[in-house]
Parts: sequence; C-alpha cells; structure tokens
Amino acid sequence: MSNAVLAPPPLESGTLRVIPLGGLGEVGRNMTIFEFDGKILVLDCGVLFPEEHQPGVDLILPDFEPLKARLDDIVGIVLTHGHEDHIGAVPYLLKLKGDLPLIGSGLTLALTEAKLKEHRLRPYTLTVKEGQVERLGPFELEFVAVNHSIPDALAVAIRTDAGTVLATGDFKMDQLPLDGRLTDLRAFSRLGEAGVDLFLVDSTNADVPGFTSLEKEIGPVLDQVIGKAPRRVIVASFSSHVHRVQQVMDAAAAHGRRLALLGRSMVRNMTIAEDLGYLHVPDGLLIDYKKARNLPDEQIVYMSTGSQGEPMAVLSRMANLDHEIEPGPGDTVILASSLIPGNENAVYRVIDGLTKLGANVVHKANAKVHVSGHAAAGELLYCYNILKPRNVLPVHGEYRHLMANAQLAQQTGVPAENTIVAENGSVIDLRDGVARNVGQLDLGFVYVDGSSVGEITDADLKDRRILGEEGFISVIVVVDAATGRIISGPEVHARGFAEDAAVFESVKPKIAAALAEAAQSGVRDNHALSQVVRRTIGRWVNQSLRRRPMIVPLVIEA
Repeated sequence: MSNAVLAPPPLESGTLRVIPLGGLGEVGRNMTIFEFDGKILVLDCGVLFPEEHQPGVDLILPDFEPLKARLDDIVGIVLTHGHEDHIGAVPYLLKLKGDLPLIGSGLTLALTEAKLKEHRLRPYTLTVKEGQVERLGPFELEFVAVNHSIPDALAVAIRTDAGTVLATGDFKMDQLPLDGRLTDLRAFSRLGEAGVDLFLVDSTNADVPGFTSLEKEIGPVLDQVIGKAPRRVIVASFSSHVHRVQQVMDAAAAHGRRLALLGRSMVRNMTIAEDLGYLHVPDGLLIDYKKARNLPDEQIVYMSTGSQGEPMAVLSRMANLDHEIEPGPGDTVILASSLIPGNENAVYRVIDGLTKLGANVVHKANAKVHVSGHAAAGELLYCYNILKPRNVLPVHGEYRHLMANAQLAQQTGVPAENTIVAENGSVIDLRDGVARNVGQLDLGFVYVDGSSVGEITDADLKDRRILGEEGFISVIVVVDAATGRIISGPEVHARGFAEDAAVFESVKPKIAAALAEAAQSGVRDNHALSQVVRRTIGRWVNQSLRRRPMIVPLVIEA
C-alpha cells in the first residue's frame, strides 16, 4: 500500500473505473466514484471527524479534486444510508454544482435535506426503496435492503456493460432486527447467481471474530439500568441512531419517566424519524428540556449527543460543567455507542470527568448498552460464500480492517490477486471480469475550519500543534537603515512559557551581537536580518530551555 503517485492510463471504452476518494485507511469520509462511458456515478459523500493532532478543525472532507473539472459528467450521487460519515460532505459537493441529483431511501434523503437546508441548498432528489431498479446514464442501479444501526440502509448493485459491482454500504446481518427489516440475503444470492464481478464490502468489523450481537439484546439492559437508576438518567448516542433512541424511549416510558432530547442534531433527526414513521414516541413521553428541570430527578431521562467525546457536544460540556445540566452524585450516564478508532482518549476523558462529578457511568466496557452496526467476520464469510464474487475491494475501515477483510475473502476462495487492498485515490479498472489497480491519484485531506473550506493546510496544523505544545516567541528590533546598527530593542515577548520573562535577558546580547556581525558583513535585507534573529534565539531556547517554539522575528528599519 504505497503512497506513490502513479498516473492512470486513459480509460478504455468498455472499462469501468472505480476510484475511492475516502473511507479507505480511515473510519469516515466514505466516498467512491464510478466512471463508465464518459459518465460518473458518486456513491456516498461523507465526512471524517478530526483527531487530537488536528486542532481547530471542525470536519474533514474527501478531496473532490478529480471531480472538479467533470461536474457536468456526474449523473447522480447515491447515498446508502444517513450517517454523517456517508452524507456529511454532500453540502460541500453541491456547492460546486447545485443540481446534482441525490438518490437514496426516504430517511436517508430526509436527513440529508435537513442538513442541506442549513446550507441554503435545495437539492433534486429521487427516493428509492429496496427492490427498485433505476437507470442513470450508463449505470443500472438495483437497491437491496441491508440492516445497519440506522433504519432504511441500502446496498447498491451497479450494472454496466463492463460487469456488475455490489457495494454493501455499511451493513450487518442482524437476524432479529428491531424493525423487522433483514439484510436481504435472497437478493444477495440472486445477484451472486447472476455473477458479481466486483464486491465493495464494509470492513469496519472484519477483524472481530464471530457475529455481531443482536440489537434486541440491548433493550433489556437499558430497561434494567434505567429502572434501577436513583436519580436522573443521561443517555448519549449518535444523533441518528433511531433504534437506540427508540429503546431508550420505551425503557423511560416503562419506568414512568419523561424524556428530553438534547443537542440540535438529536432534536432534528428524531423529529424527522418520527414524522416518517421510523420512531414511535409513546404518548406524553417527550418534554422540553427546559421544563424537564422542574420534574423530580427520578422522573427524567435526557437523550443527548456526544458519545464520541467531541469537545463541543452536549456530554463533553456536561463533564466540563459547561452545560445547564450538571451531572452529580446519584445520576446515571449511559454511553450507548461504540468507540470510533482514534476517539478513545477523548471518550475516556469524558467518562473520567463524569465519574469525578459522582455520576455512575455505564458504557460498552462494563455493560451491554451498545452493539455494532457492522458485520463481523462470521457474517462476512457468509456473504462471500453466498455471492462468490470474482474480485473483492474491501472498503470502510483502517488498514488493519481492510487486510482482515481481504484475508476472509481469500479463505472463501477468492484468489489473492483478485483481492485488492487499496487506498484513497487508487484507480481500479474492471474489464472482462478482471479488476486491476492501474494508478494512484494524489489526494489530500480537505479541512473545514469555521467558514473556510480547504484553506487550512497540514503546515497550518503543524503550526497550531507547535503553538499548543511549544509556545510562541516574538522578537522586535529596530535597526538603522544605513548602518544596520540597533536603535531599539531587541524586545522579546513569549507566550506559553512557565519561565519568568527575565530569563530572556541573557539572550538579548547574543541577538545584538549576531545583528552587529551581519551588519559588518554588509547585510541590510530585512528578511536576512530576521533569519539571523530567528536562528540566534532558536538555538538559545533549544539549548537553554529544551523547547522548539514558534519564533516570529520582526526587524524594522528606521
């Protein structure tokens, strides 16, 4: 899996080109493009949430660069389900071209449209359901029901003259799903009989042996925890996990409690889910959270966002006592979600903060309050055996997940050379039943920071990390333009240093001496003099204080 850029050959007639733009080597930013006969189909368009080494970043988008010159060739954007890591970047793609049609199930499109409304975008949409077949340019699409941690998820079979691709989206094979909607293995076997040339398969749990537990096992545990809780109950979950919210609502109602939704996305998504009939709210259960504070503690359940330790989400703010609801002794907090890789430290910080405040924190490690939405190894083996795909491209997962998935495919008889462990930007061509990696595009991370999109670079993030970890020093010197002699300064200002400002007195003569030496050598250029200052103080700080701060020298001529 090399990062070497390798320009792909021109696309031959009758060949299907597949390029993952995100979601490989990471959990998030899921997006793949398919090109055939001069037309492009986009599958999913999600975001990745930043980690600690990306300070100040709000979201990370797929790199749309390969699409920018070809927006008129896009026949549509197919969305497999309504999670942020599959729909979150749609507004940013539609800002490039607003009339790209969106295709997805009822709930998926409703969640996407609500998001687009905030960006003042009105999309063209086509609502589809399982069993439906649609044609978009040279692509024939058949939609297949799959089971996930959000209702209405779909797999997509993409047929072209080059062959058939089946993309699972995120899925699992819960055999007793809460909504009765099974992953349609009969459709999978029918597709397998007809022949699947390339299988794009969810890898998130490929390294987990056995089978993902049943969603229905969670309900009794939540019921028990809420039933025993002496005071308030706060449950944190993804804001789109309709099944989990339903289970919490049922448990709250069973124990005579009211429920208040916290967090804008939670309120928005659950309102949509209820309007479309995916969420059944018991009569008189919901209460506005401001009114909920007037109820006795043992009569209230709060349903909030922030199960991933996101700094601005409701639960993190509660843990930092930065929210109107302050958890305390006797309160029960339930984290009803799995850990996204890379978020572990942030989540444990929140758990520690809540525990310190006296709350009883119930999470996946100490109670069965969450099951994954992704197929484990046993389920994936079943899929491979049912489908017997000619070629396999593991998607949606970090590198270890992709590798584990590729090994499962090989165990069921898919030849190693037909199992492609790719990365974002890999160019895979399918022709005559054979898939081959033919090139590698140079793709980057696109950072959203406030209102700026793609303007923040990795160098900026490095500067932010230095500022956060090593501190900042500015040095101001005024020199005579004719002689280069120092008229005023050097003045040293430091931020983020524990040492007293007096410590910098000893470096000032060194800066003055270095400038005098430069002036004698005839150096008058401001930039060159600034570099002299930077090197002198940088070396001194490194040796004396063992630090590598950001240094901003300012040399002014007078």
